[in-house]
Amino acid sequence: MDPGEAAILESSLRTFYRLFAPLQPLPAASPGRMNVIDHVRDMAAAGLHSNVRLLSSLLLTMSNNNPELFSPSQKYQLLVYHADSLFHDKEYRNAVSKYTMALQQKKALSKTSKVRPSTGNSASTPQSQINMMLANLYKKAGQERPSVTSYKEVLRQCPLALDAILGLLSLSVKGAEVASMTMNVIQTVPNLDWLSVWIKAYAFVHTGDNSRAINTICSLEKKSLLRDNVDLLGSLADLYFRAGDNKNSVLKFEQAQMLDPYLIKGMDVYGYLLAREGRLEDVENLGCRLFNISDQHAEPWVVSGCHSFYSKRYSRALYLGAKAIQLNSNSVQALLLKGAALRNMGRVQEAIIHFREAIRLAPCRLDCYEGLIECYLASNSIREAMVMANNVYKTLGANAQTLTLLATVCLEDPVTQEKAKTLLDKALTQRPDYIKAVVKKAELLSREQKYEDGIALLRNALANQSDCVLHRILGDFLVAVNEYQEAMDQYSIALSLDPNDQKSLEGMQKMEKEESPTDATQEEDVDDMEGSGEEGDLEGSDSEAAQWADQEQWFGMQ
Repeated sequence: MDPGEAAILESSLRTFYRLFAPLQPLPAASPGRMNVIDHVRDMAAAGLHSNVRLLSSLLLTMSNNNPELFSPSQKYQLLVYHADSLFHDKEYRNAVSKYTMALQQKKALSKTSKVRPSTGNSASTPQSQINMMLANLYKKAGQERPSVTSYKEVLRQCPLALDAILGLLSLSVKGAEVASMTMNVIQTVPNLDWLSVWIKAYAFVHTGDNSRAINTICSLEKKSLLRDNVDLLGSLADLYFRAGDNKNSVLKFEQAQMLDPYLIKGMDVYGYLLAREGRLEDVENLGCRLFNISDQHAEPWVVSGCHSFYSKRYSRALYLGAKAIQLNSNSVQALLLKGAALRNMGRVQEAIIHFREAIRLAPCRLDCYEGLIECYLASNSIREAMVMANNVYKTLGANAQTLTLLATVCLEDPVTQEKAKTLLDKALTQRPDYIKAVVKKAELLSREQKYEDGIALLRNALANQSDCVLHRILGDFLVAVNEYQEAMDQYSIALSLDPNDQKSLEGMQKMEKEESPTDATQEEDVDDMEGSGEEGDLEGSDSEAAQWADQEQWFGMQ
């Protein structure tokens, strides 16, 4: 979106906002008989926009699944509140969509419905805004105790402030304690029977119990009026990603995208997953779509950065990651992107700083630790890598992912090869289809030249899934046992899944040269003649790196 178009859109949105702000159906209810809409109204009046967004999204989903749940005037009001919260989050295109829906809903209202300004709970308005801001600031500064106190004060005044609930859970406050603070509102306000399960689900999320979090959210999403809620689907996608189930993660992201074409949250992770699968054209399209929605969020910059990173344009990926961090310093995916780019450019110590910050922001995300451990291994700091892997194993528990991470470090030291084998066997017992464990076990078998065992392992892993890396490694093993034709088939499958997989291409070319030695000699002669051309390409790459480095200095992002 160019600056002129963005300015016009924002101006139009401000007109919408002024139009809807004074209009609220019916006067405020007395405290003794508040309904859930009244709670949304009070949070909106208090400026708790992130909380309004979460709750109104869930309530609108419930209304869609049961149109009789709320009156036409209540649904109109919910749409306005939700649109307002999107406006405050600078998601202008999405806000336009919701304001338009509100206008359509307004037409359905009875002509006798009275619409007048809502007074709200004026006594709590200024203090609730202030407390939410204080809680977030204390949390960012690492001051957990005052942050918890501030979040609790928000909940005392606005017991349905869901973002405050998430804040408390992220600070290790027990789910049962948080749930007790909402018990009164659950018992007195209709249609909130789902809230205790919702709190339970996100308590599991913030303790890193991905399996139980997935099961709880699935039960909530399937068996209640919250079916097809975009926020819940996004949470499921993120949880599957954290659990290493990339296939289901992509499916849930796609499902959420279909329900909300203006969705931004979580699209950075989705873009990363697509890039890892080699679907660079899809990543490019996603980035363009997100930039058309908003360039004021980190996600479109991260997605474009993933496209650059997996195209091996690391300087550009570094710049885009830095731009994303500038927009949102709490973007974990942006920190991981920039850290990976720095690592691949040989700036390992700078990369370590970014991965450590990502760990501070998301202590339950294994990929943050993986990035840091890769930096340690790249700098031959095996001891530091081993200490970190052991800490992760103890903190996040013995699951297939942590076992594989620890085994990865053990493989770097000849003394701990047997330990690596034991850890990988445990990981594969828990999850026979976990790709990273299969890859590392295959690496171990290759070292031991146990190719037949490796072939059996890879065939078993590919029985219920298709993955570029697994097909390529199977091709390598088949070459080792002189099964050339099937090896060629496996390389072909790998390249069909990821046309940019250089190792599969190299394996195929090597086999072709061995089959035709005369042609291979001629190709070598041609390569010698074109040597200067290759050097020119490398010089071009250095030039591009310098160009993006200059831009980083210009934006003050190094």
